[in-house]
Amino acid sequence: MNILIVGAGKVGYYLAERLSQEEHEVTVIEQDGDRRAVVENNLDVMTVAGNGASPKILAESGIDKAGMLIAVTDSDEVNMIACMAAKQAGVPKTIARVRNAEYAQEDQLVFNRALGIDMVINPEMVTAVEISQILKTPAALDVEDFAGGKVRMLEVKIRAGSRFAGKPLRKLELPPNVLVAGILRKDKMIVPDGNDMIQDFDSVFFIGEKEAICSMEKLFMQKRKPVQQVLIIGAGRISRYLTTMLEKTGMEVKVIEKDRRRCEELAQISRKSVILQGDGTDIDLLVEEGVGDADAVLCLTDDDKLNLLISLLAKHLGAQKTFVRVGRSEYITLMEQVGVDVVFSPRLLTAGVILRQVRRGDIVSVSLLEGAKAEALEVEIPHTSRLVDRKLSDVKLPRNVLIGAIVRNGNASMSVKILAPVVVSPETVSKTASR
Repeated sequence: MNILIVGAGKVGYYLAERLSQEEHEVTVIEQDGDRRAVVENNLDVMTVAGNGASPKILAESGIDKAGMLIAVTDSDEVNMIACMAAKQAGVPKTIARVRNAEYAQEDQLVFNRALGIDMVINPEMVTAVEISQILKTPAALDVEDFAGGKVRMLEVKIRAGSRFAGKPLRKLELPPNVLVAGILRKDKMIVPDGNDMIQDFDSVFFIGEKEAICSMEKLFMQKRKPVQQVLIIGAGRISRYLTTMLEKTGMEVKVIEKDRRRCEELAQISRKSVILQGDGTDIDLLVEEGVGDADAVLCLTDDDKLNLLISLLAKHLGAQKTFVRVGRSEYITLMEQVGVDVVFSPRLLTAGVILRQVRRGDIVSVSLLEGAKAEALEVEIPHTSRLVDRKLSDVKLPRNVLIGAIVRNGNASMSVKILAPVVVSPETVSKTASR
């Protein structure tokens, strides 16, 4: 497919890199010379200098041949205008990254579609939903649902001395319909077979029926009570969305923010939460506000280093679990190594949503794992597929690819647990593929 990407920032660059690797014809439109040079020097894609909202620039970029336009500049208005111009030029699919909440309201979305914007992605909303999902599963580092919630992937950290460490996977006694889909060890993703072993401090990805996954957390982790008290540092857009989400679940939320204006804006939309103006790095303030009693501390400022510092302070003061937002995805591994429980990148989460749309068709969903070291794909097998009526043992998958689950007639089965020959029908398949 010919794809136009407007904007060569972090998201635009990452999308251009991934889509070109998948053999799409990618053209990147970027005004900034330095950003454009980075793309030209590192990626095998076309670049065009100029404003992506300009009809003239779009025409020079081959808009008449494009199957999709993705606008991810720092300007909501530029992204929206670029999509509108592309739709007028006949582009079948347009996607705009939009951060202003006013543009993402339900009535506005209808208006956007009327103007030719097929999909609006709000990075902060996507991130808030992801955090909320993890908070609902206290023992998890990450949670991903597939097949309409019938299949769940759970990432957990193996504690020291676990009775499951040091045994081949084929000898582990796991609940029915649960298998190990991946192991992250020292920044390396392993797609395991039956002879691989789990080691202390590994991050392990389990996939299985949702009920089975929910019941097995205690097998690998110290049991934790449900998250009730949440302390958030920073009152930006993510915090605003997340605070209202958590209030609806009955969680007690307290937010600390230096900027008085942000505090007032959050207080206007919050019904139950406590909003405090203060410095999140002030140890006395953190102690006074009960950071040690918090079930989760979320560091959501725009400063990666500040978020790391606050999370380490919170851990030192007794916080049960820490979450850190990062702008630079290369920091993810480092932060996890120094003790942060959950590290997430709004840019990567946004890219995952966009990739899902690009690959639309047989691919139902795409989830990027551990800073995009691996992908979890949900794929619907059509009747015409070469996989239909073939045994899994005869299917030659690429190296480091595992079919984790098959959903057939509404029932999920874990493929590795099935020892007898299995026939793949035109159903939904979830798989994990290491890059």
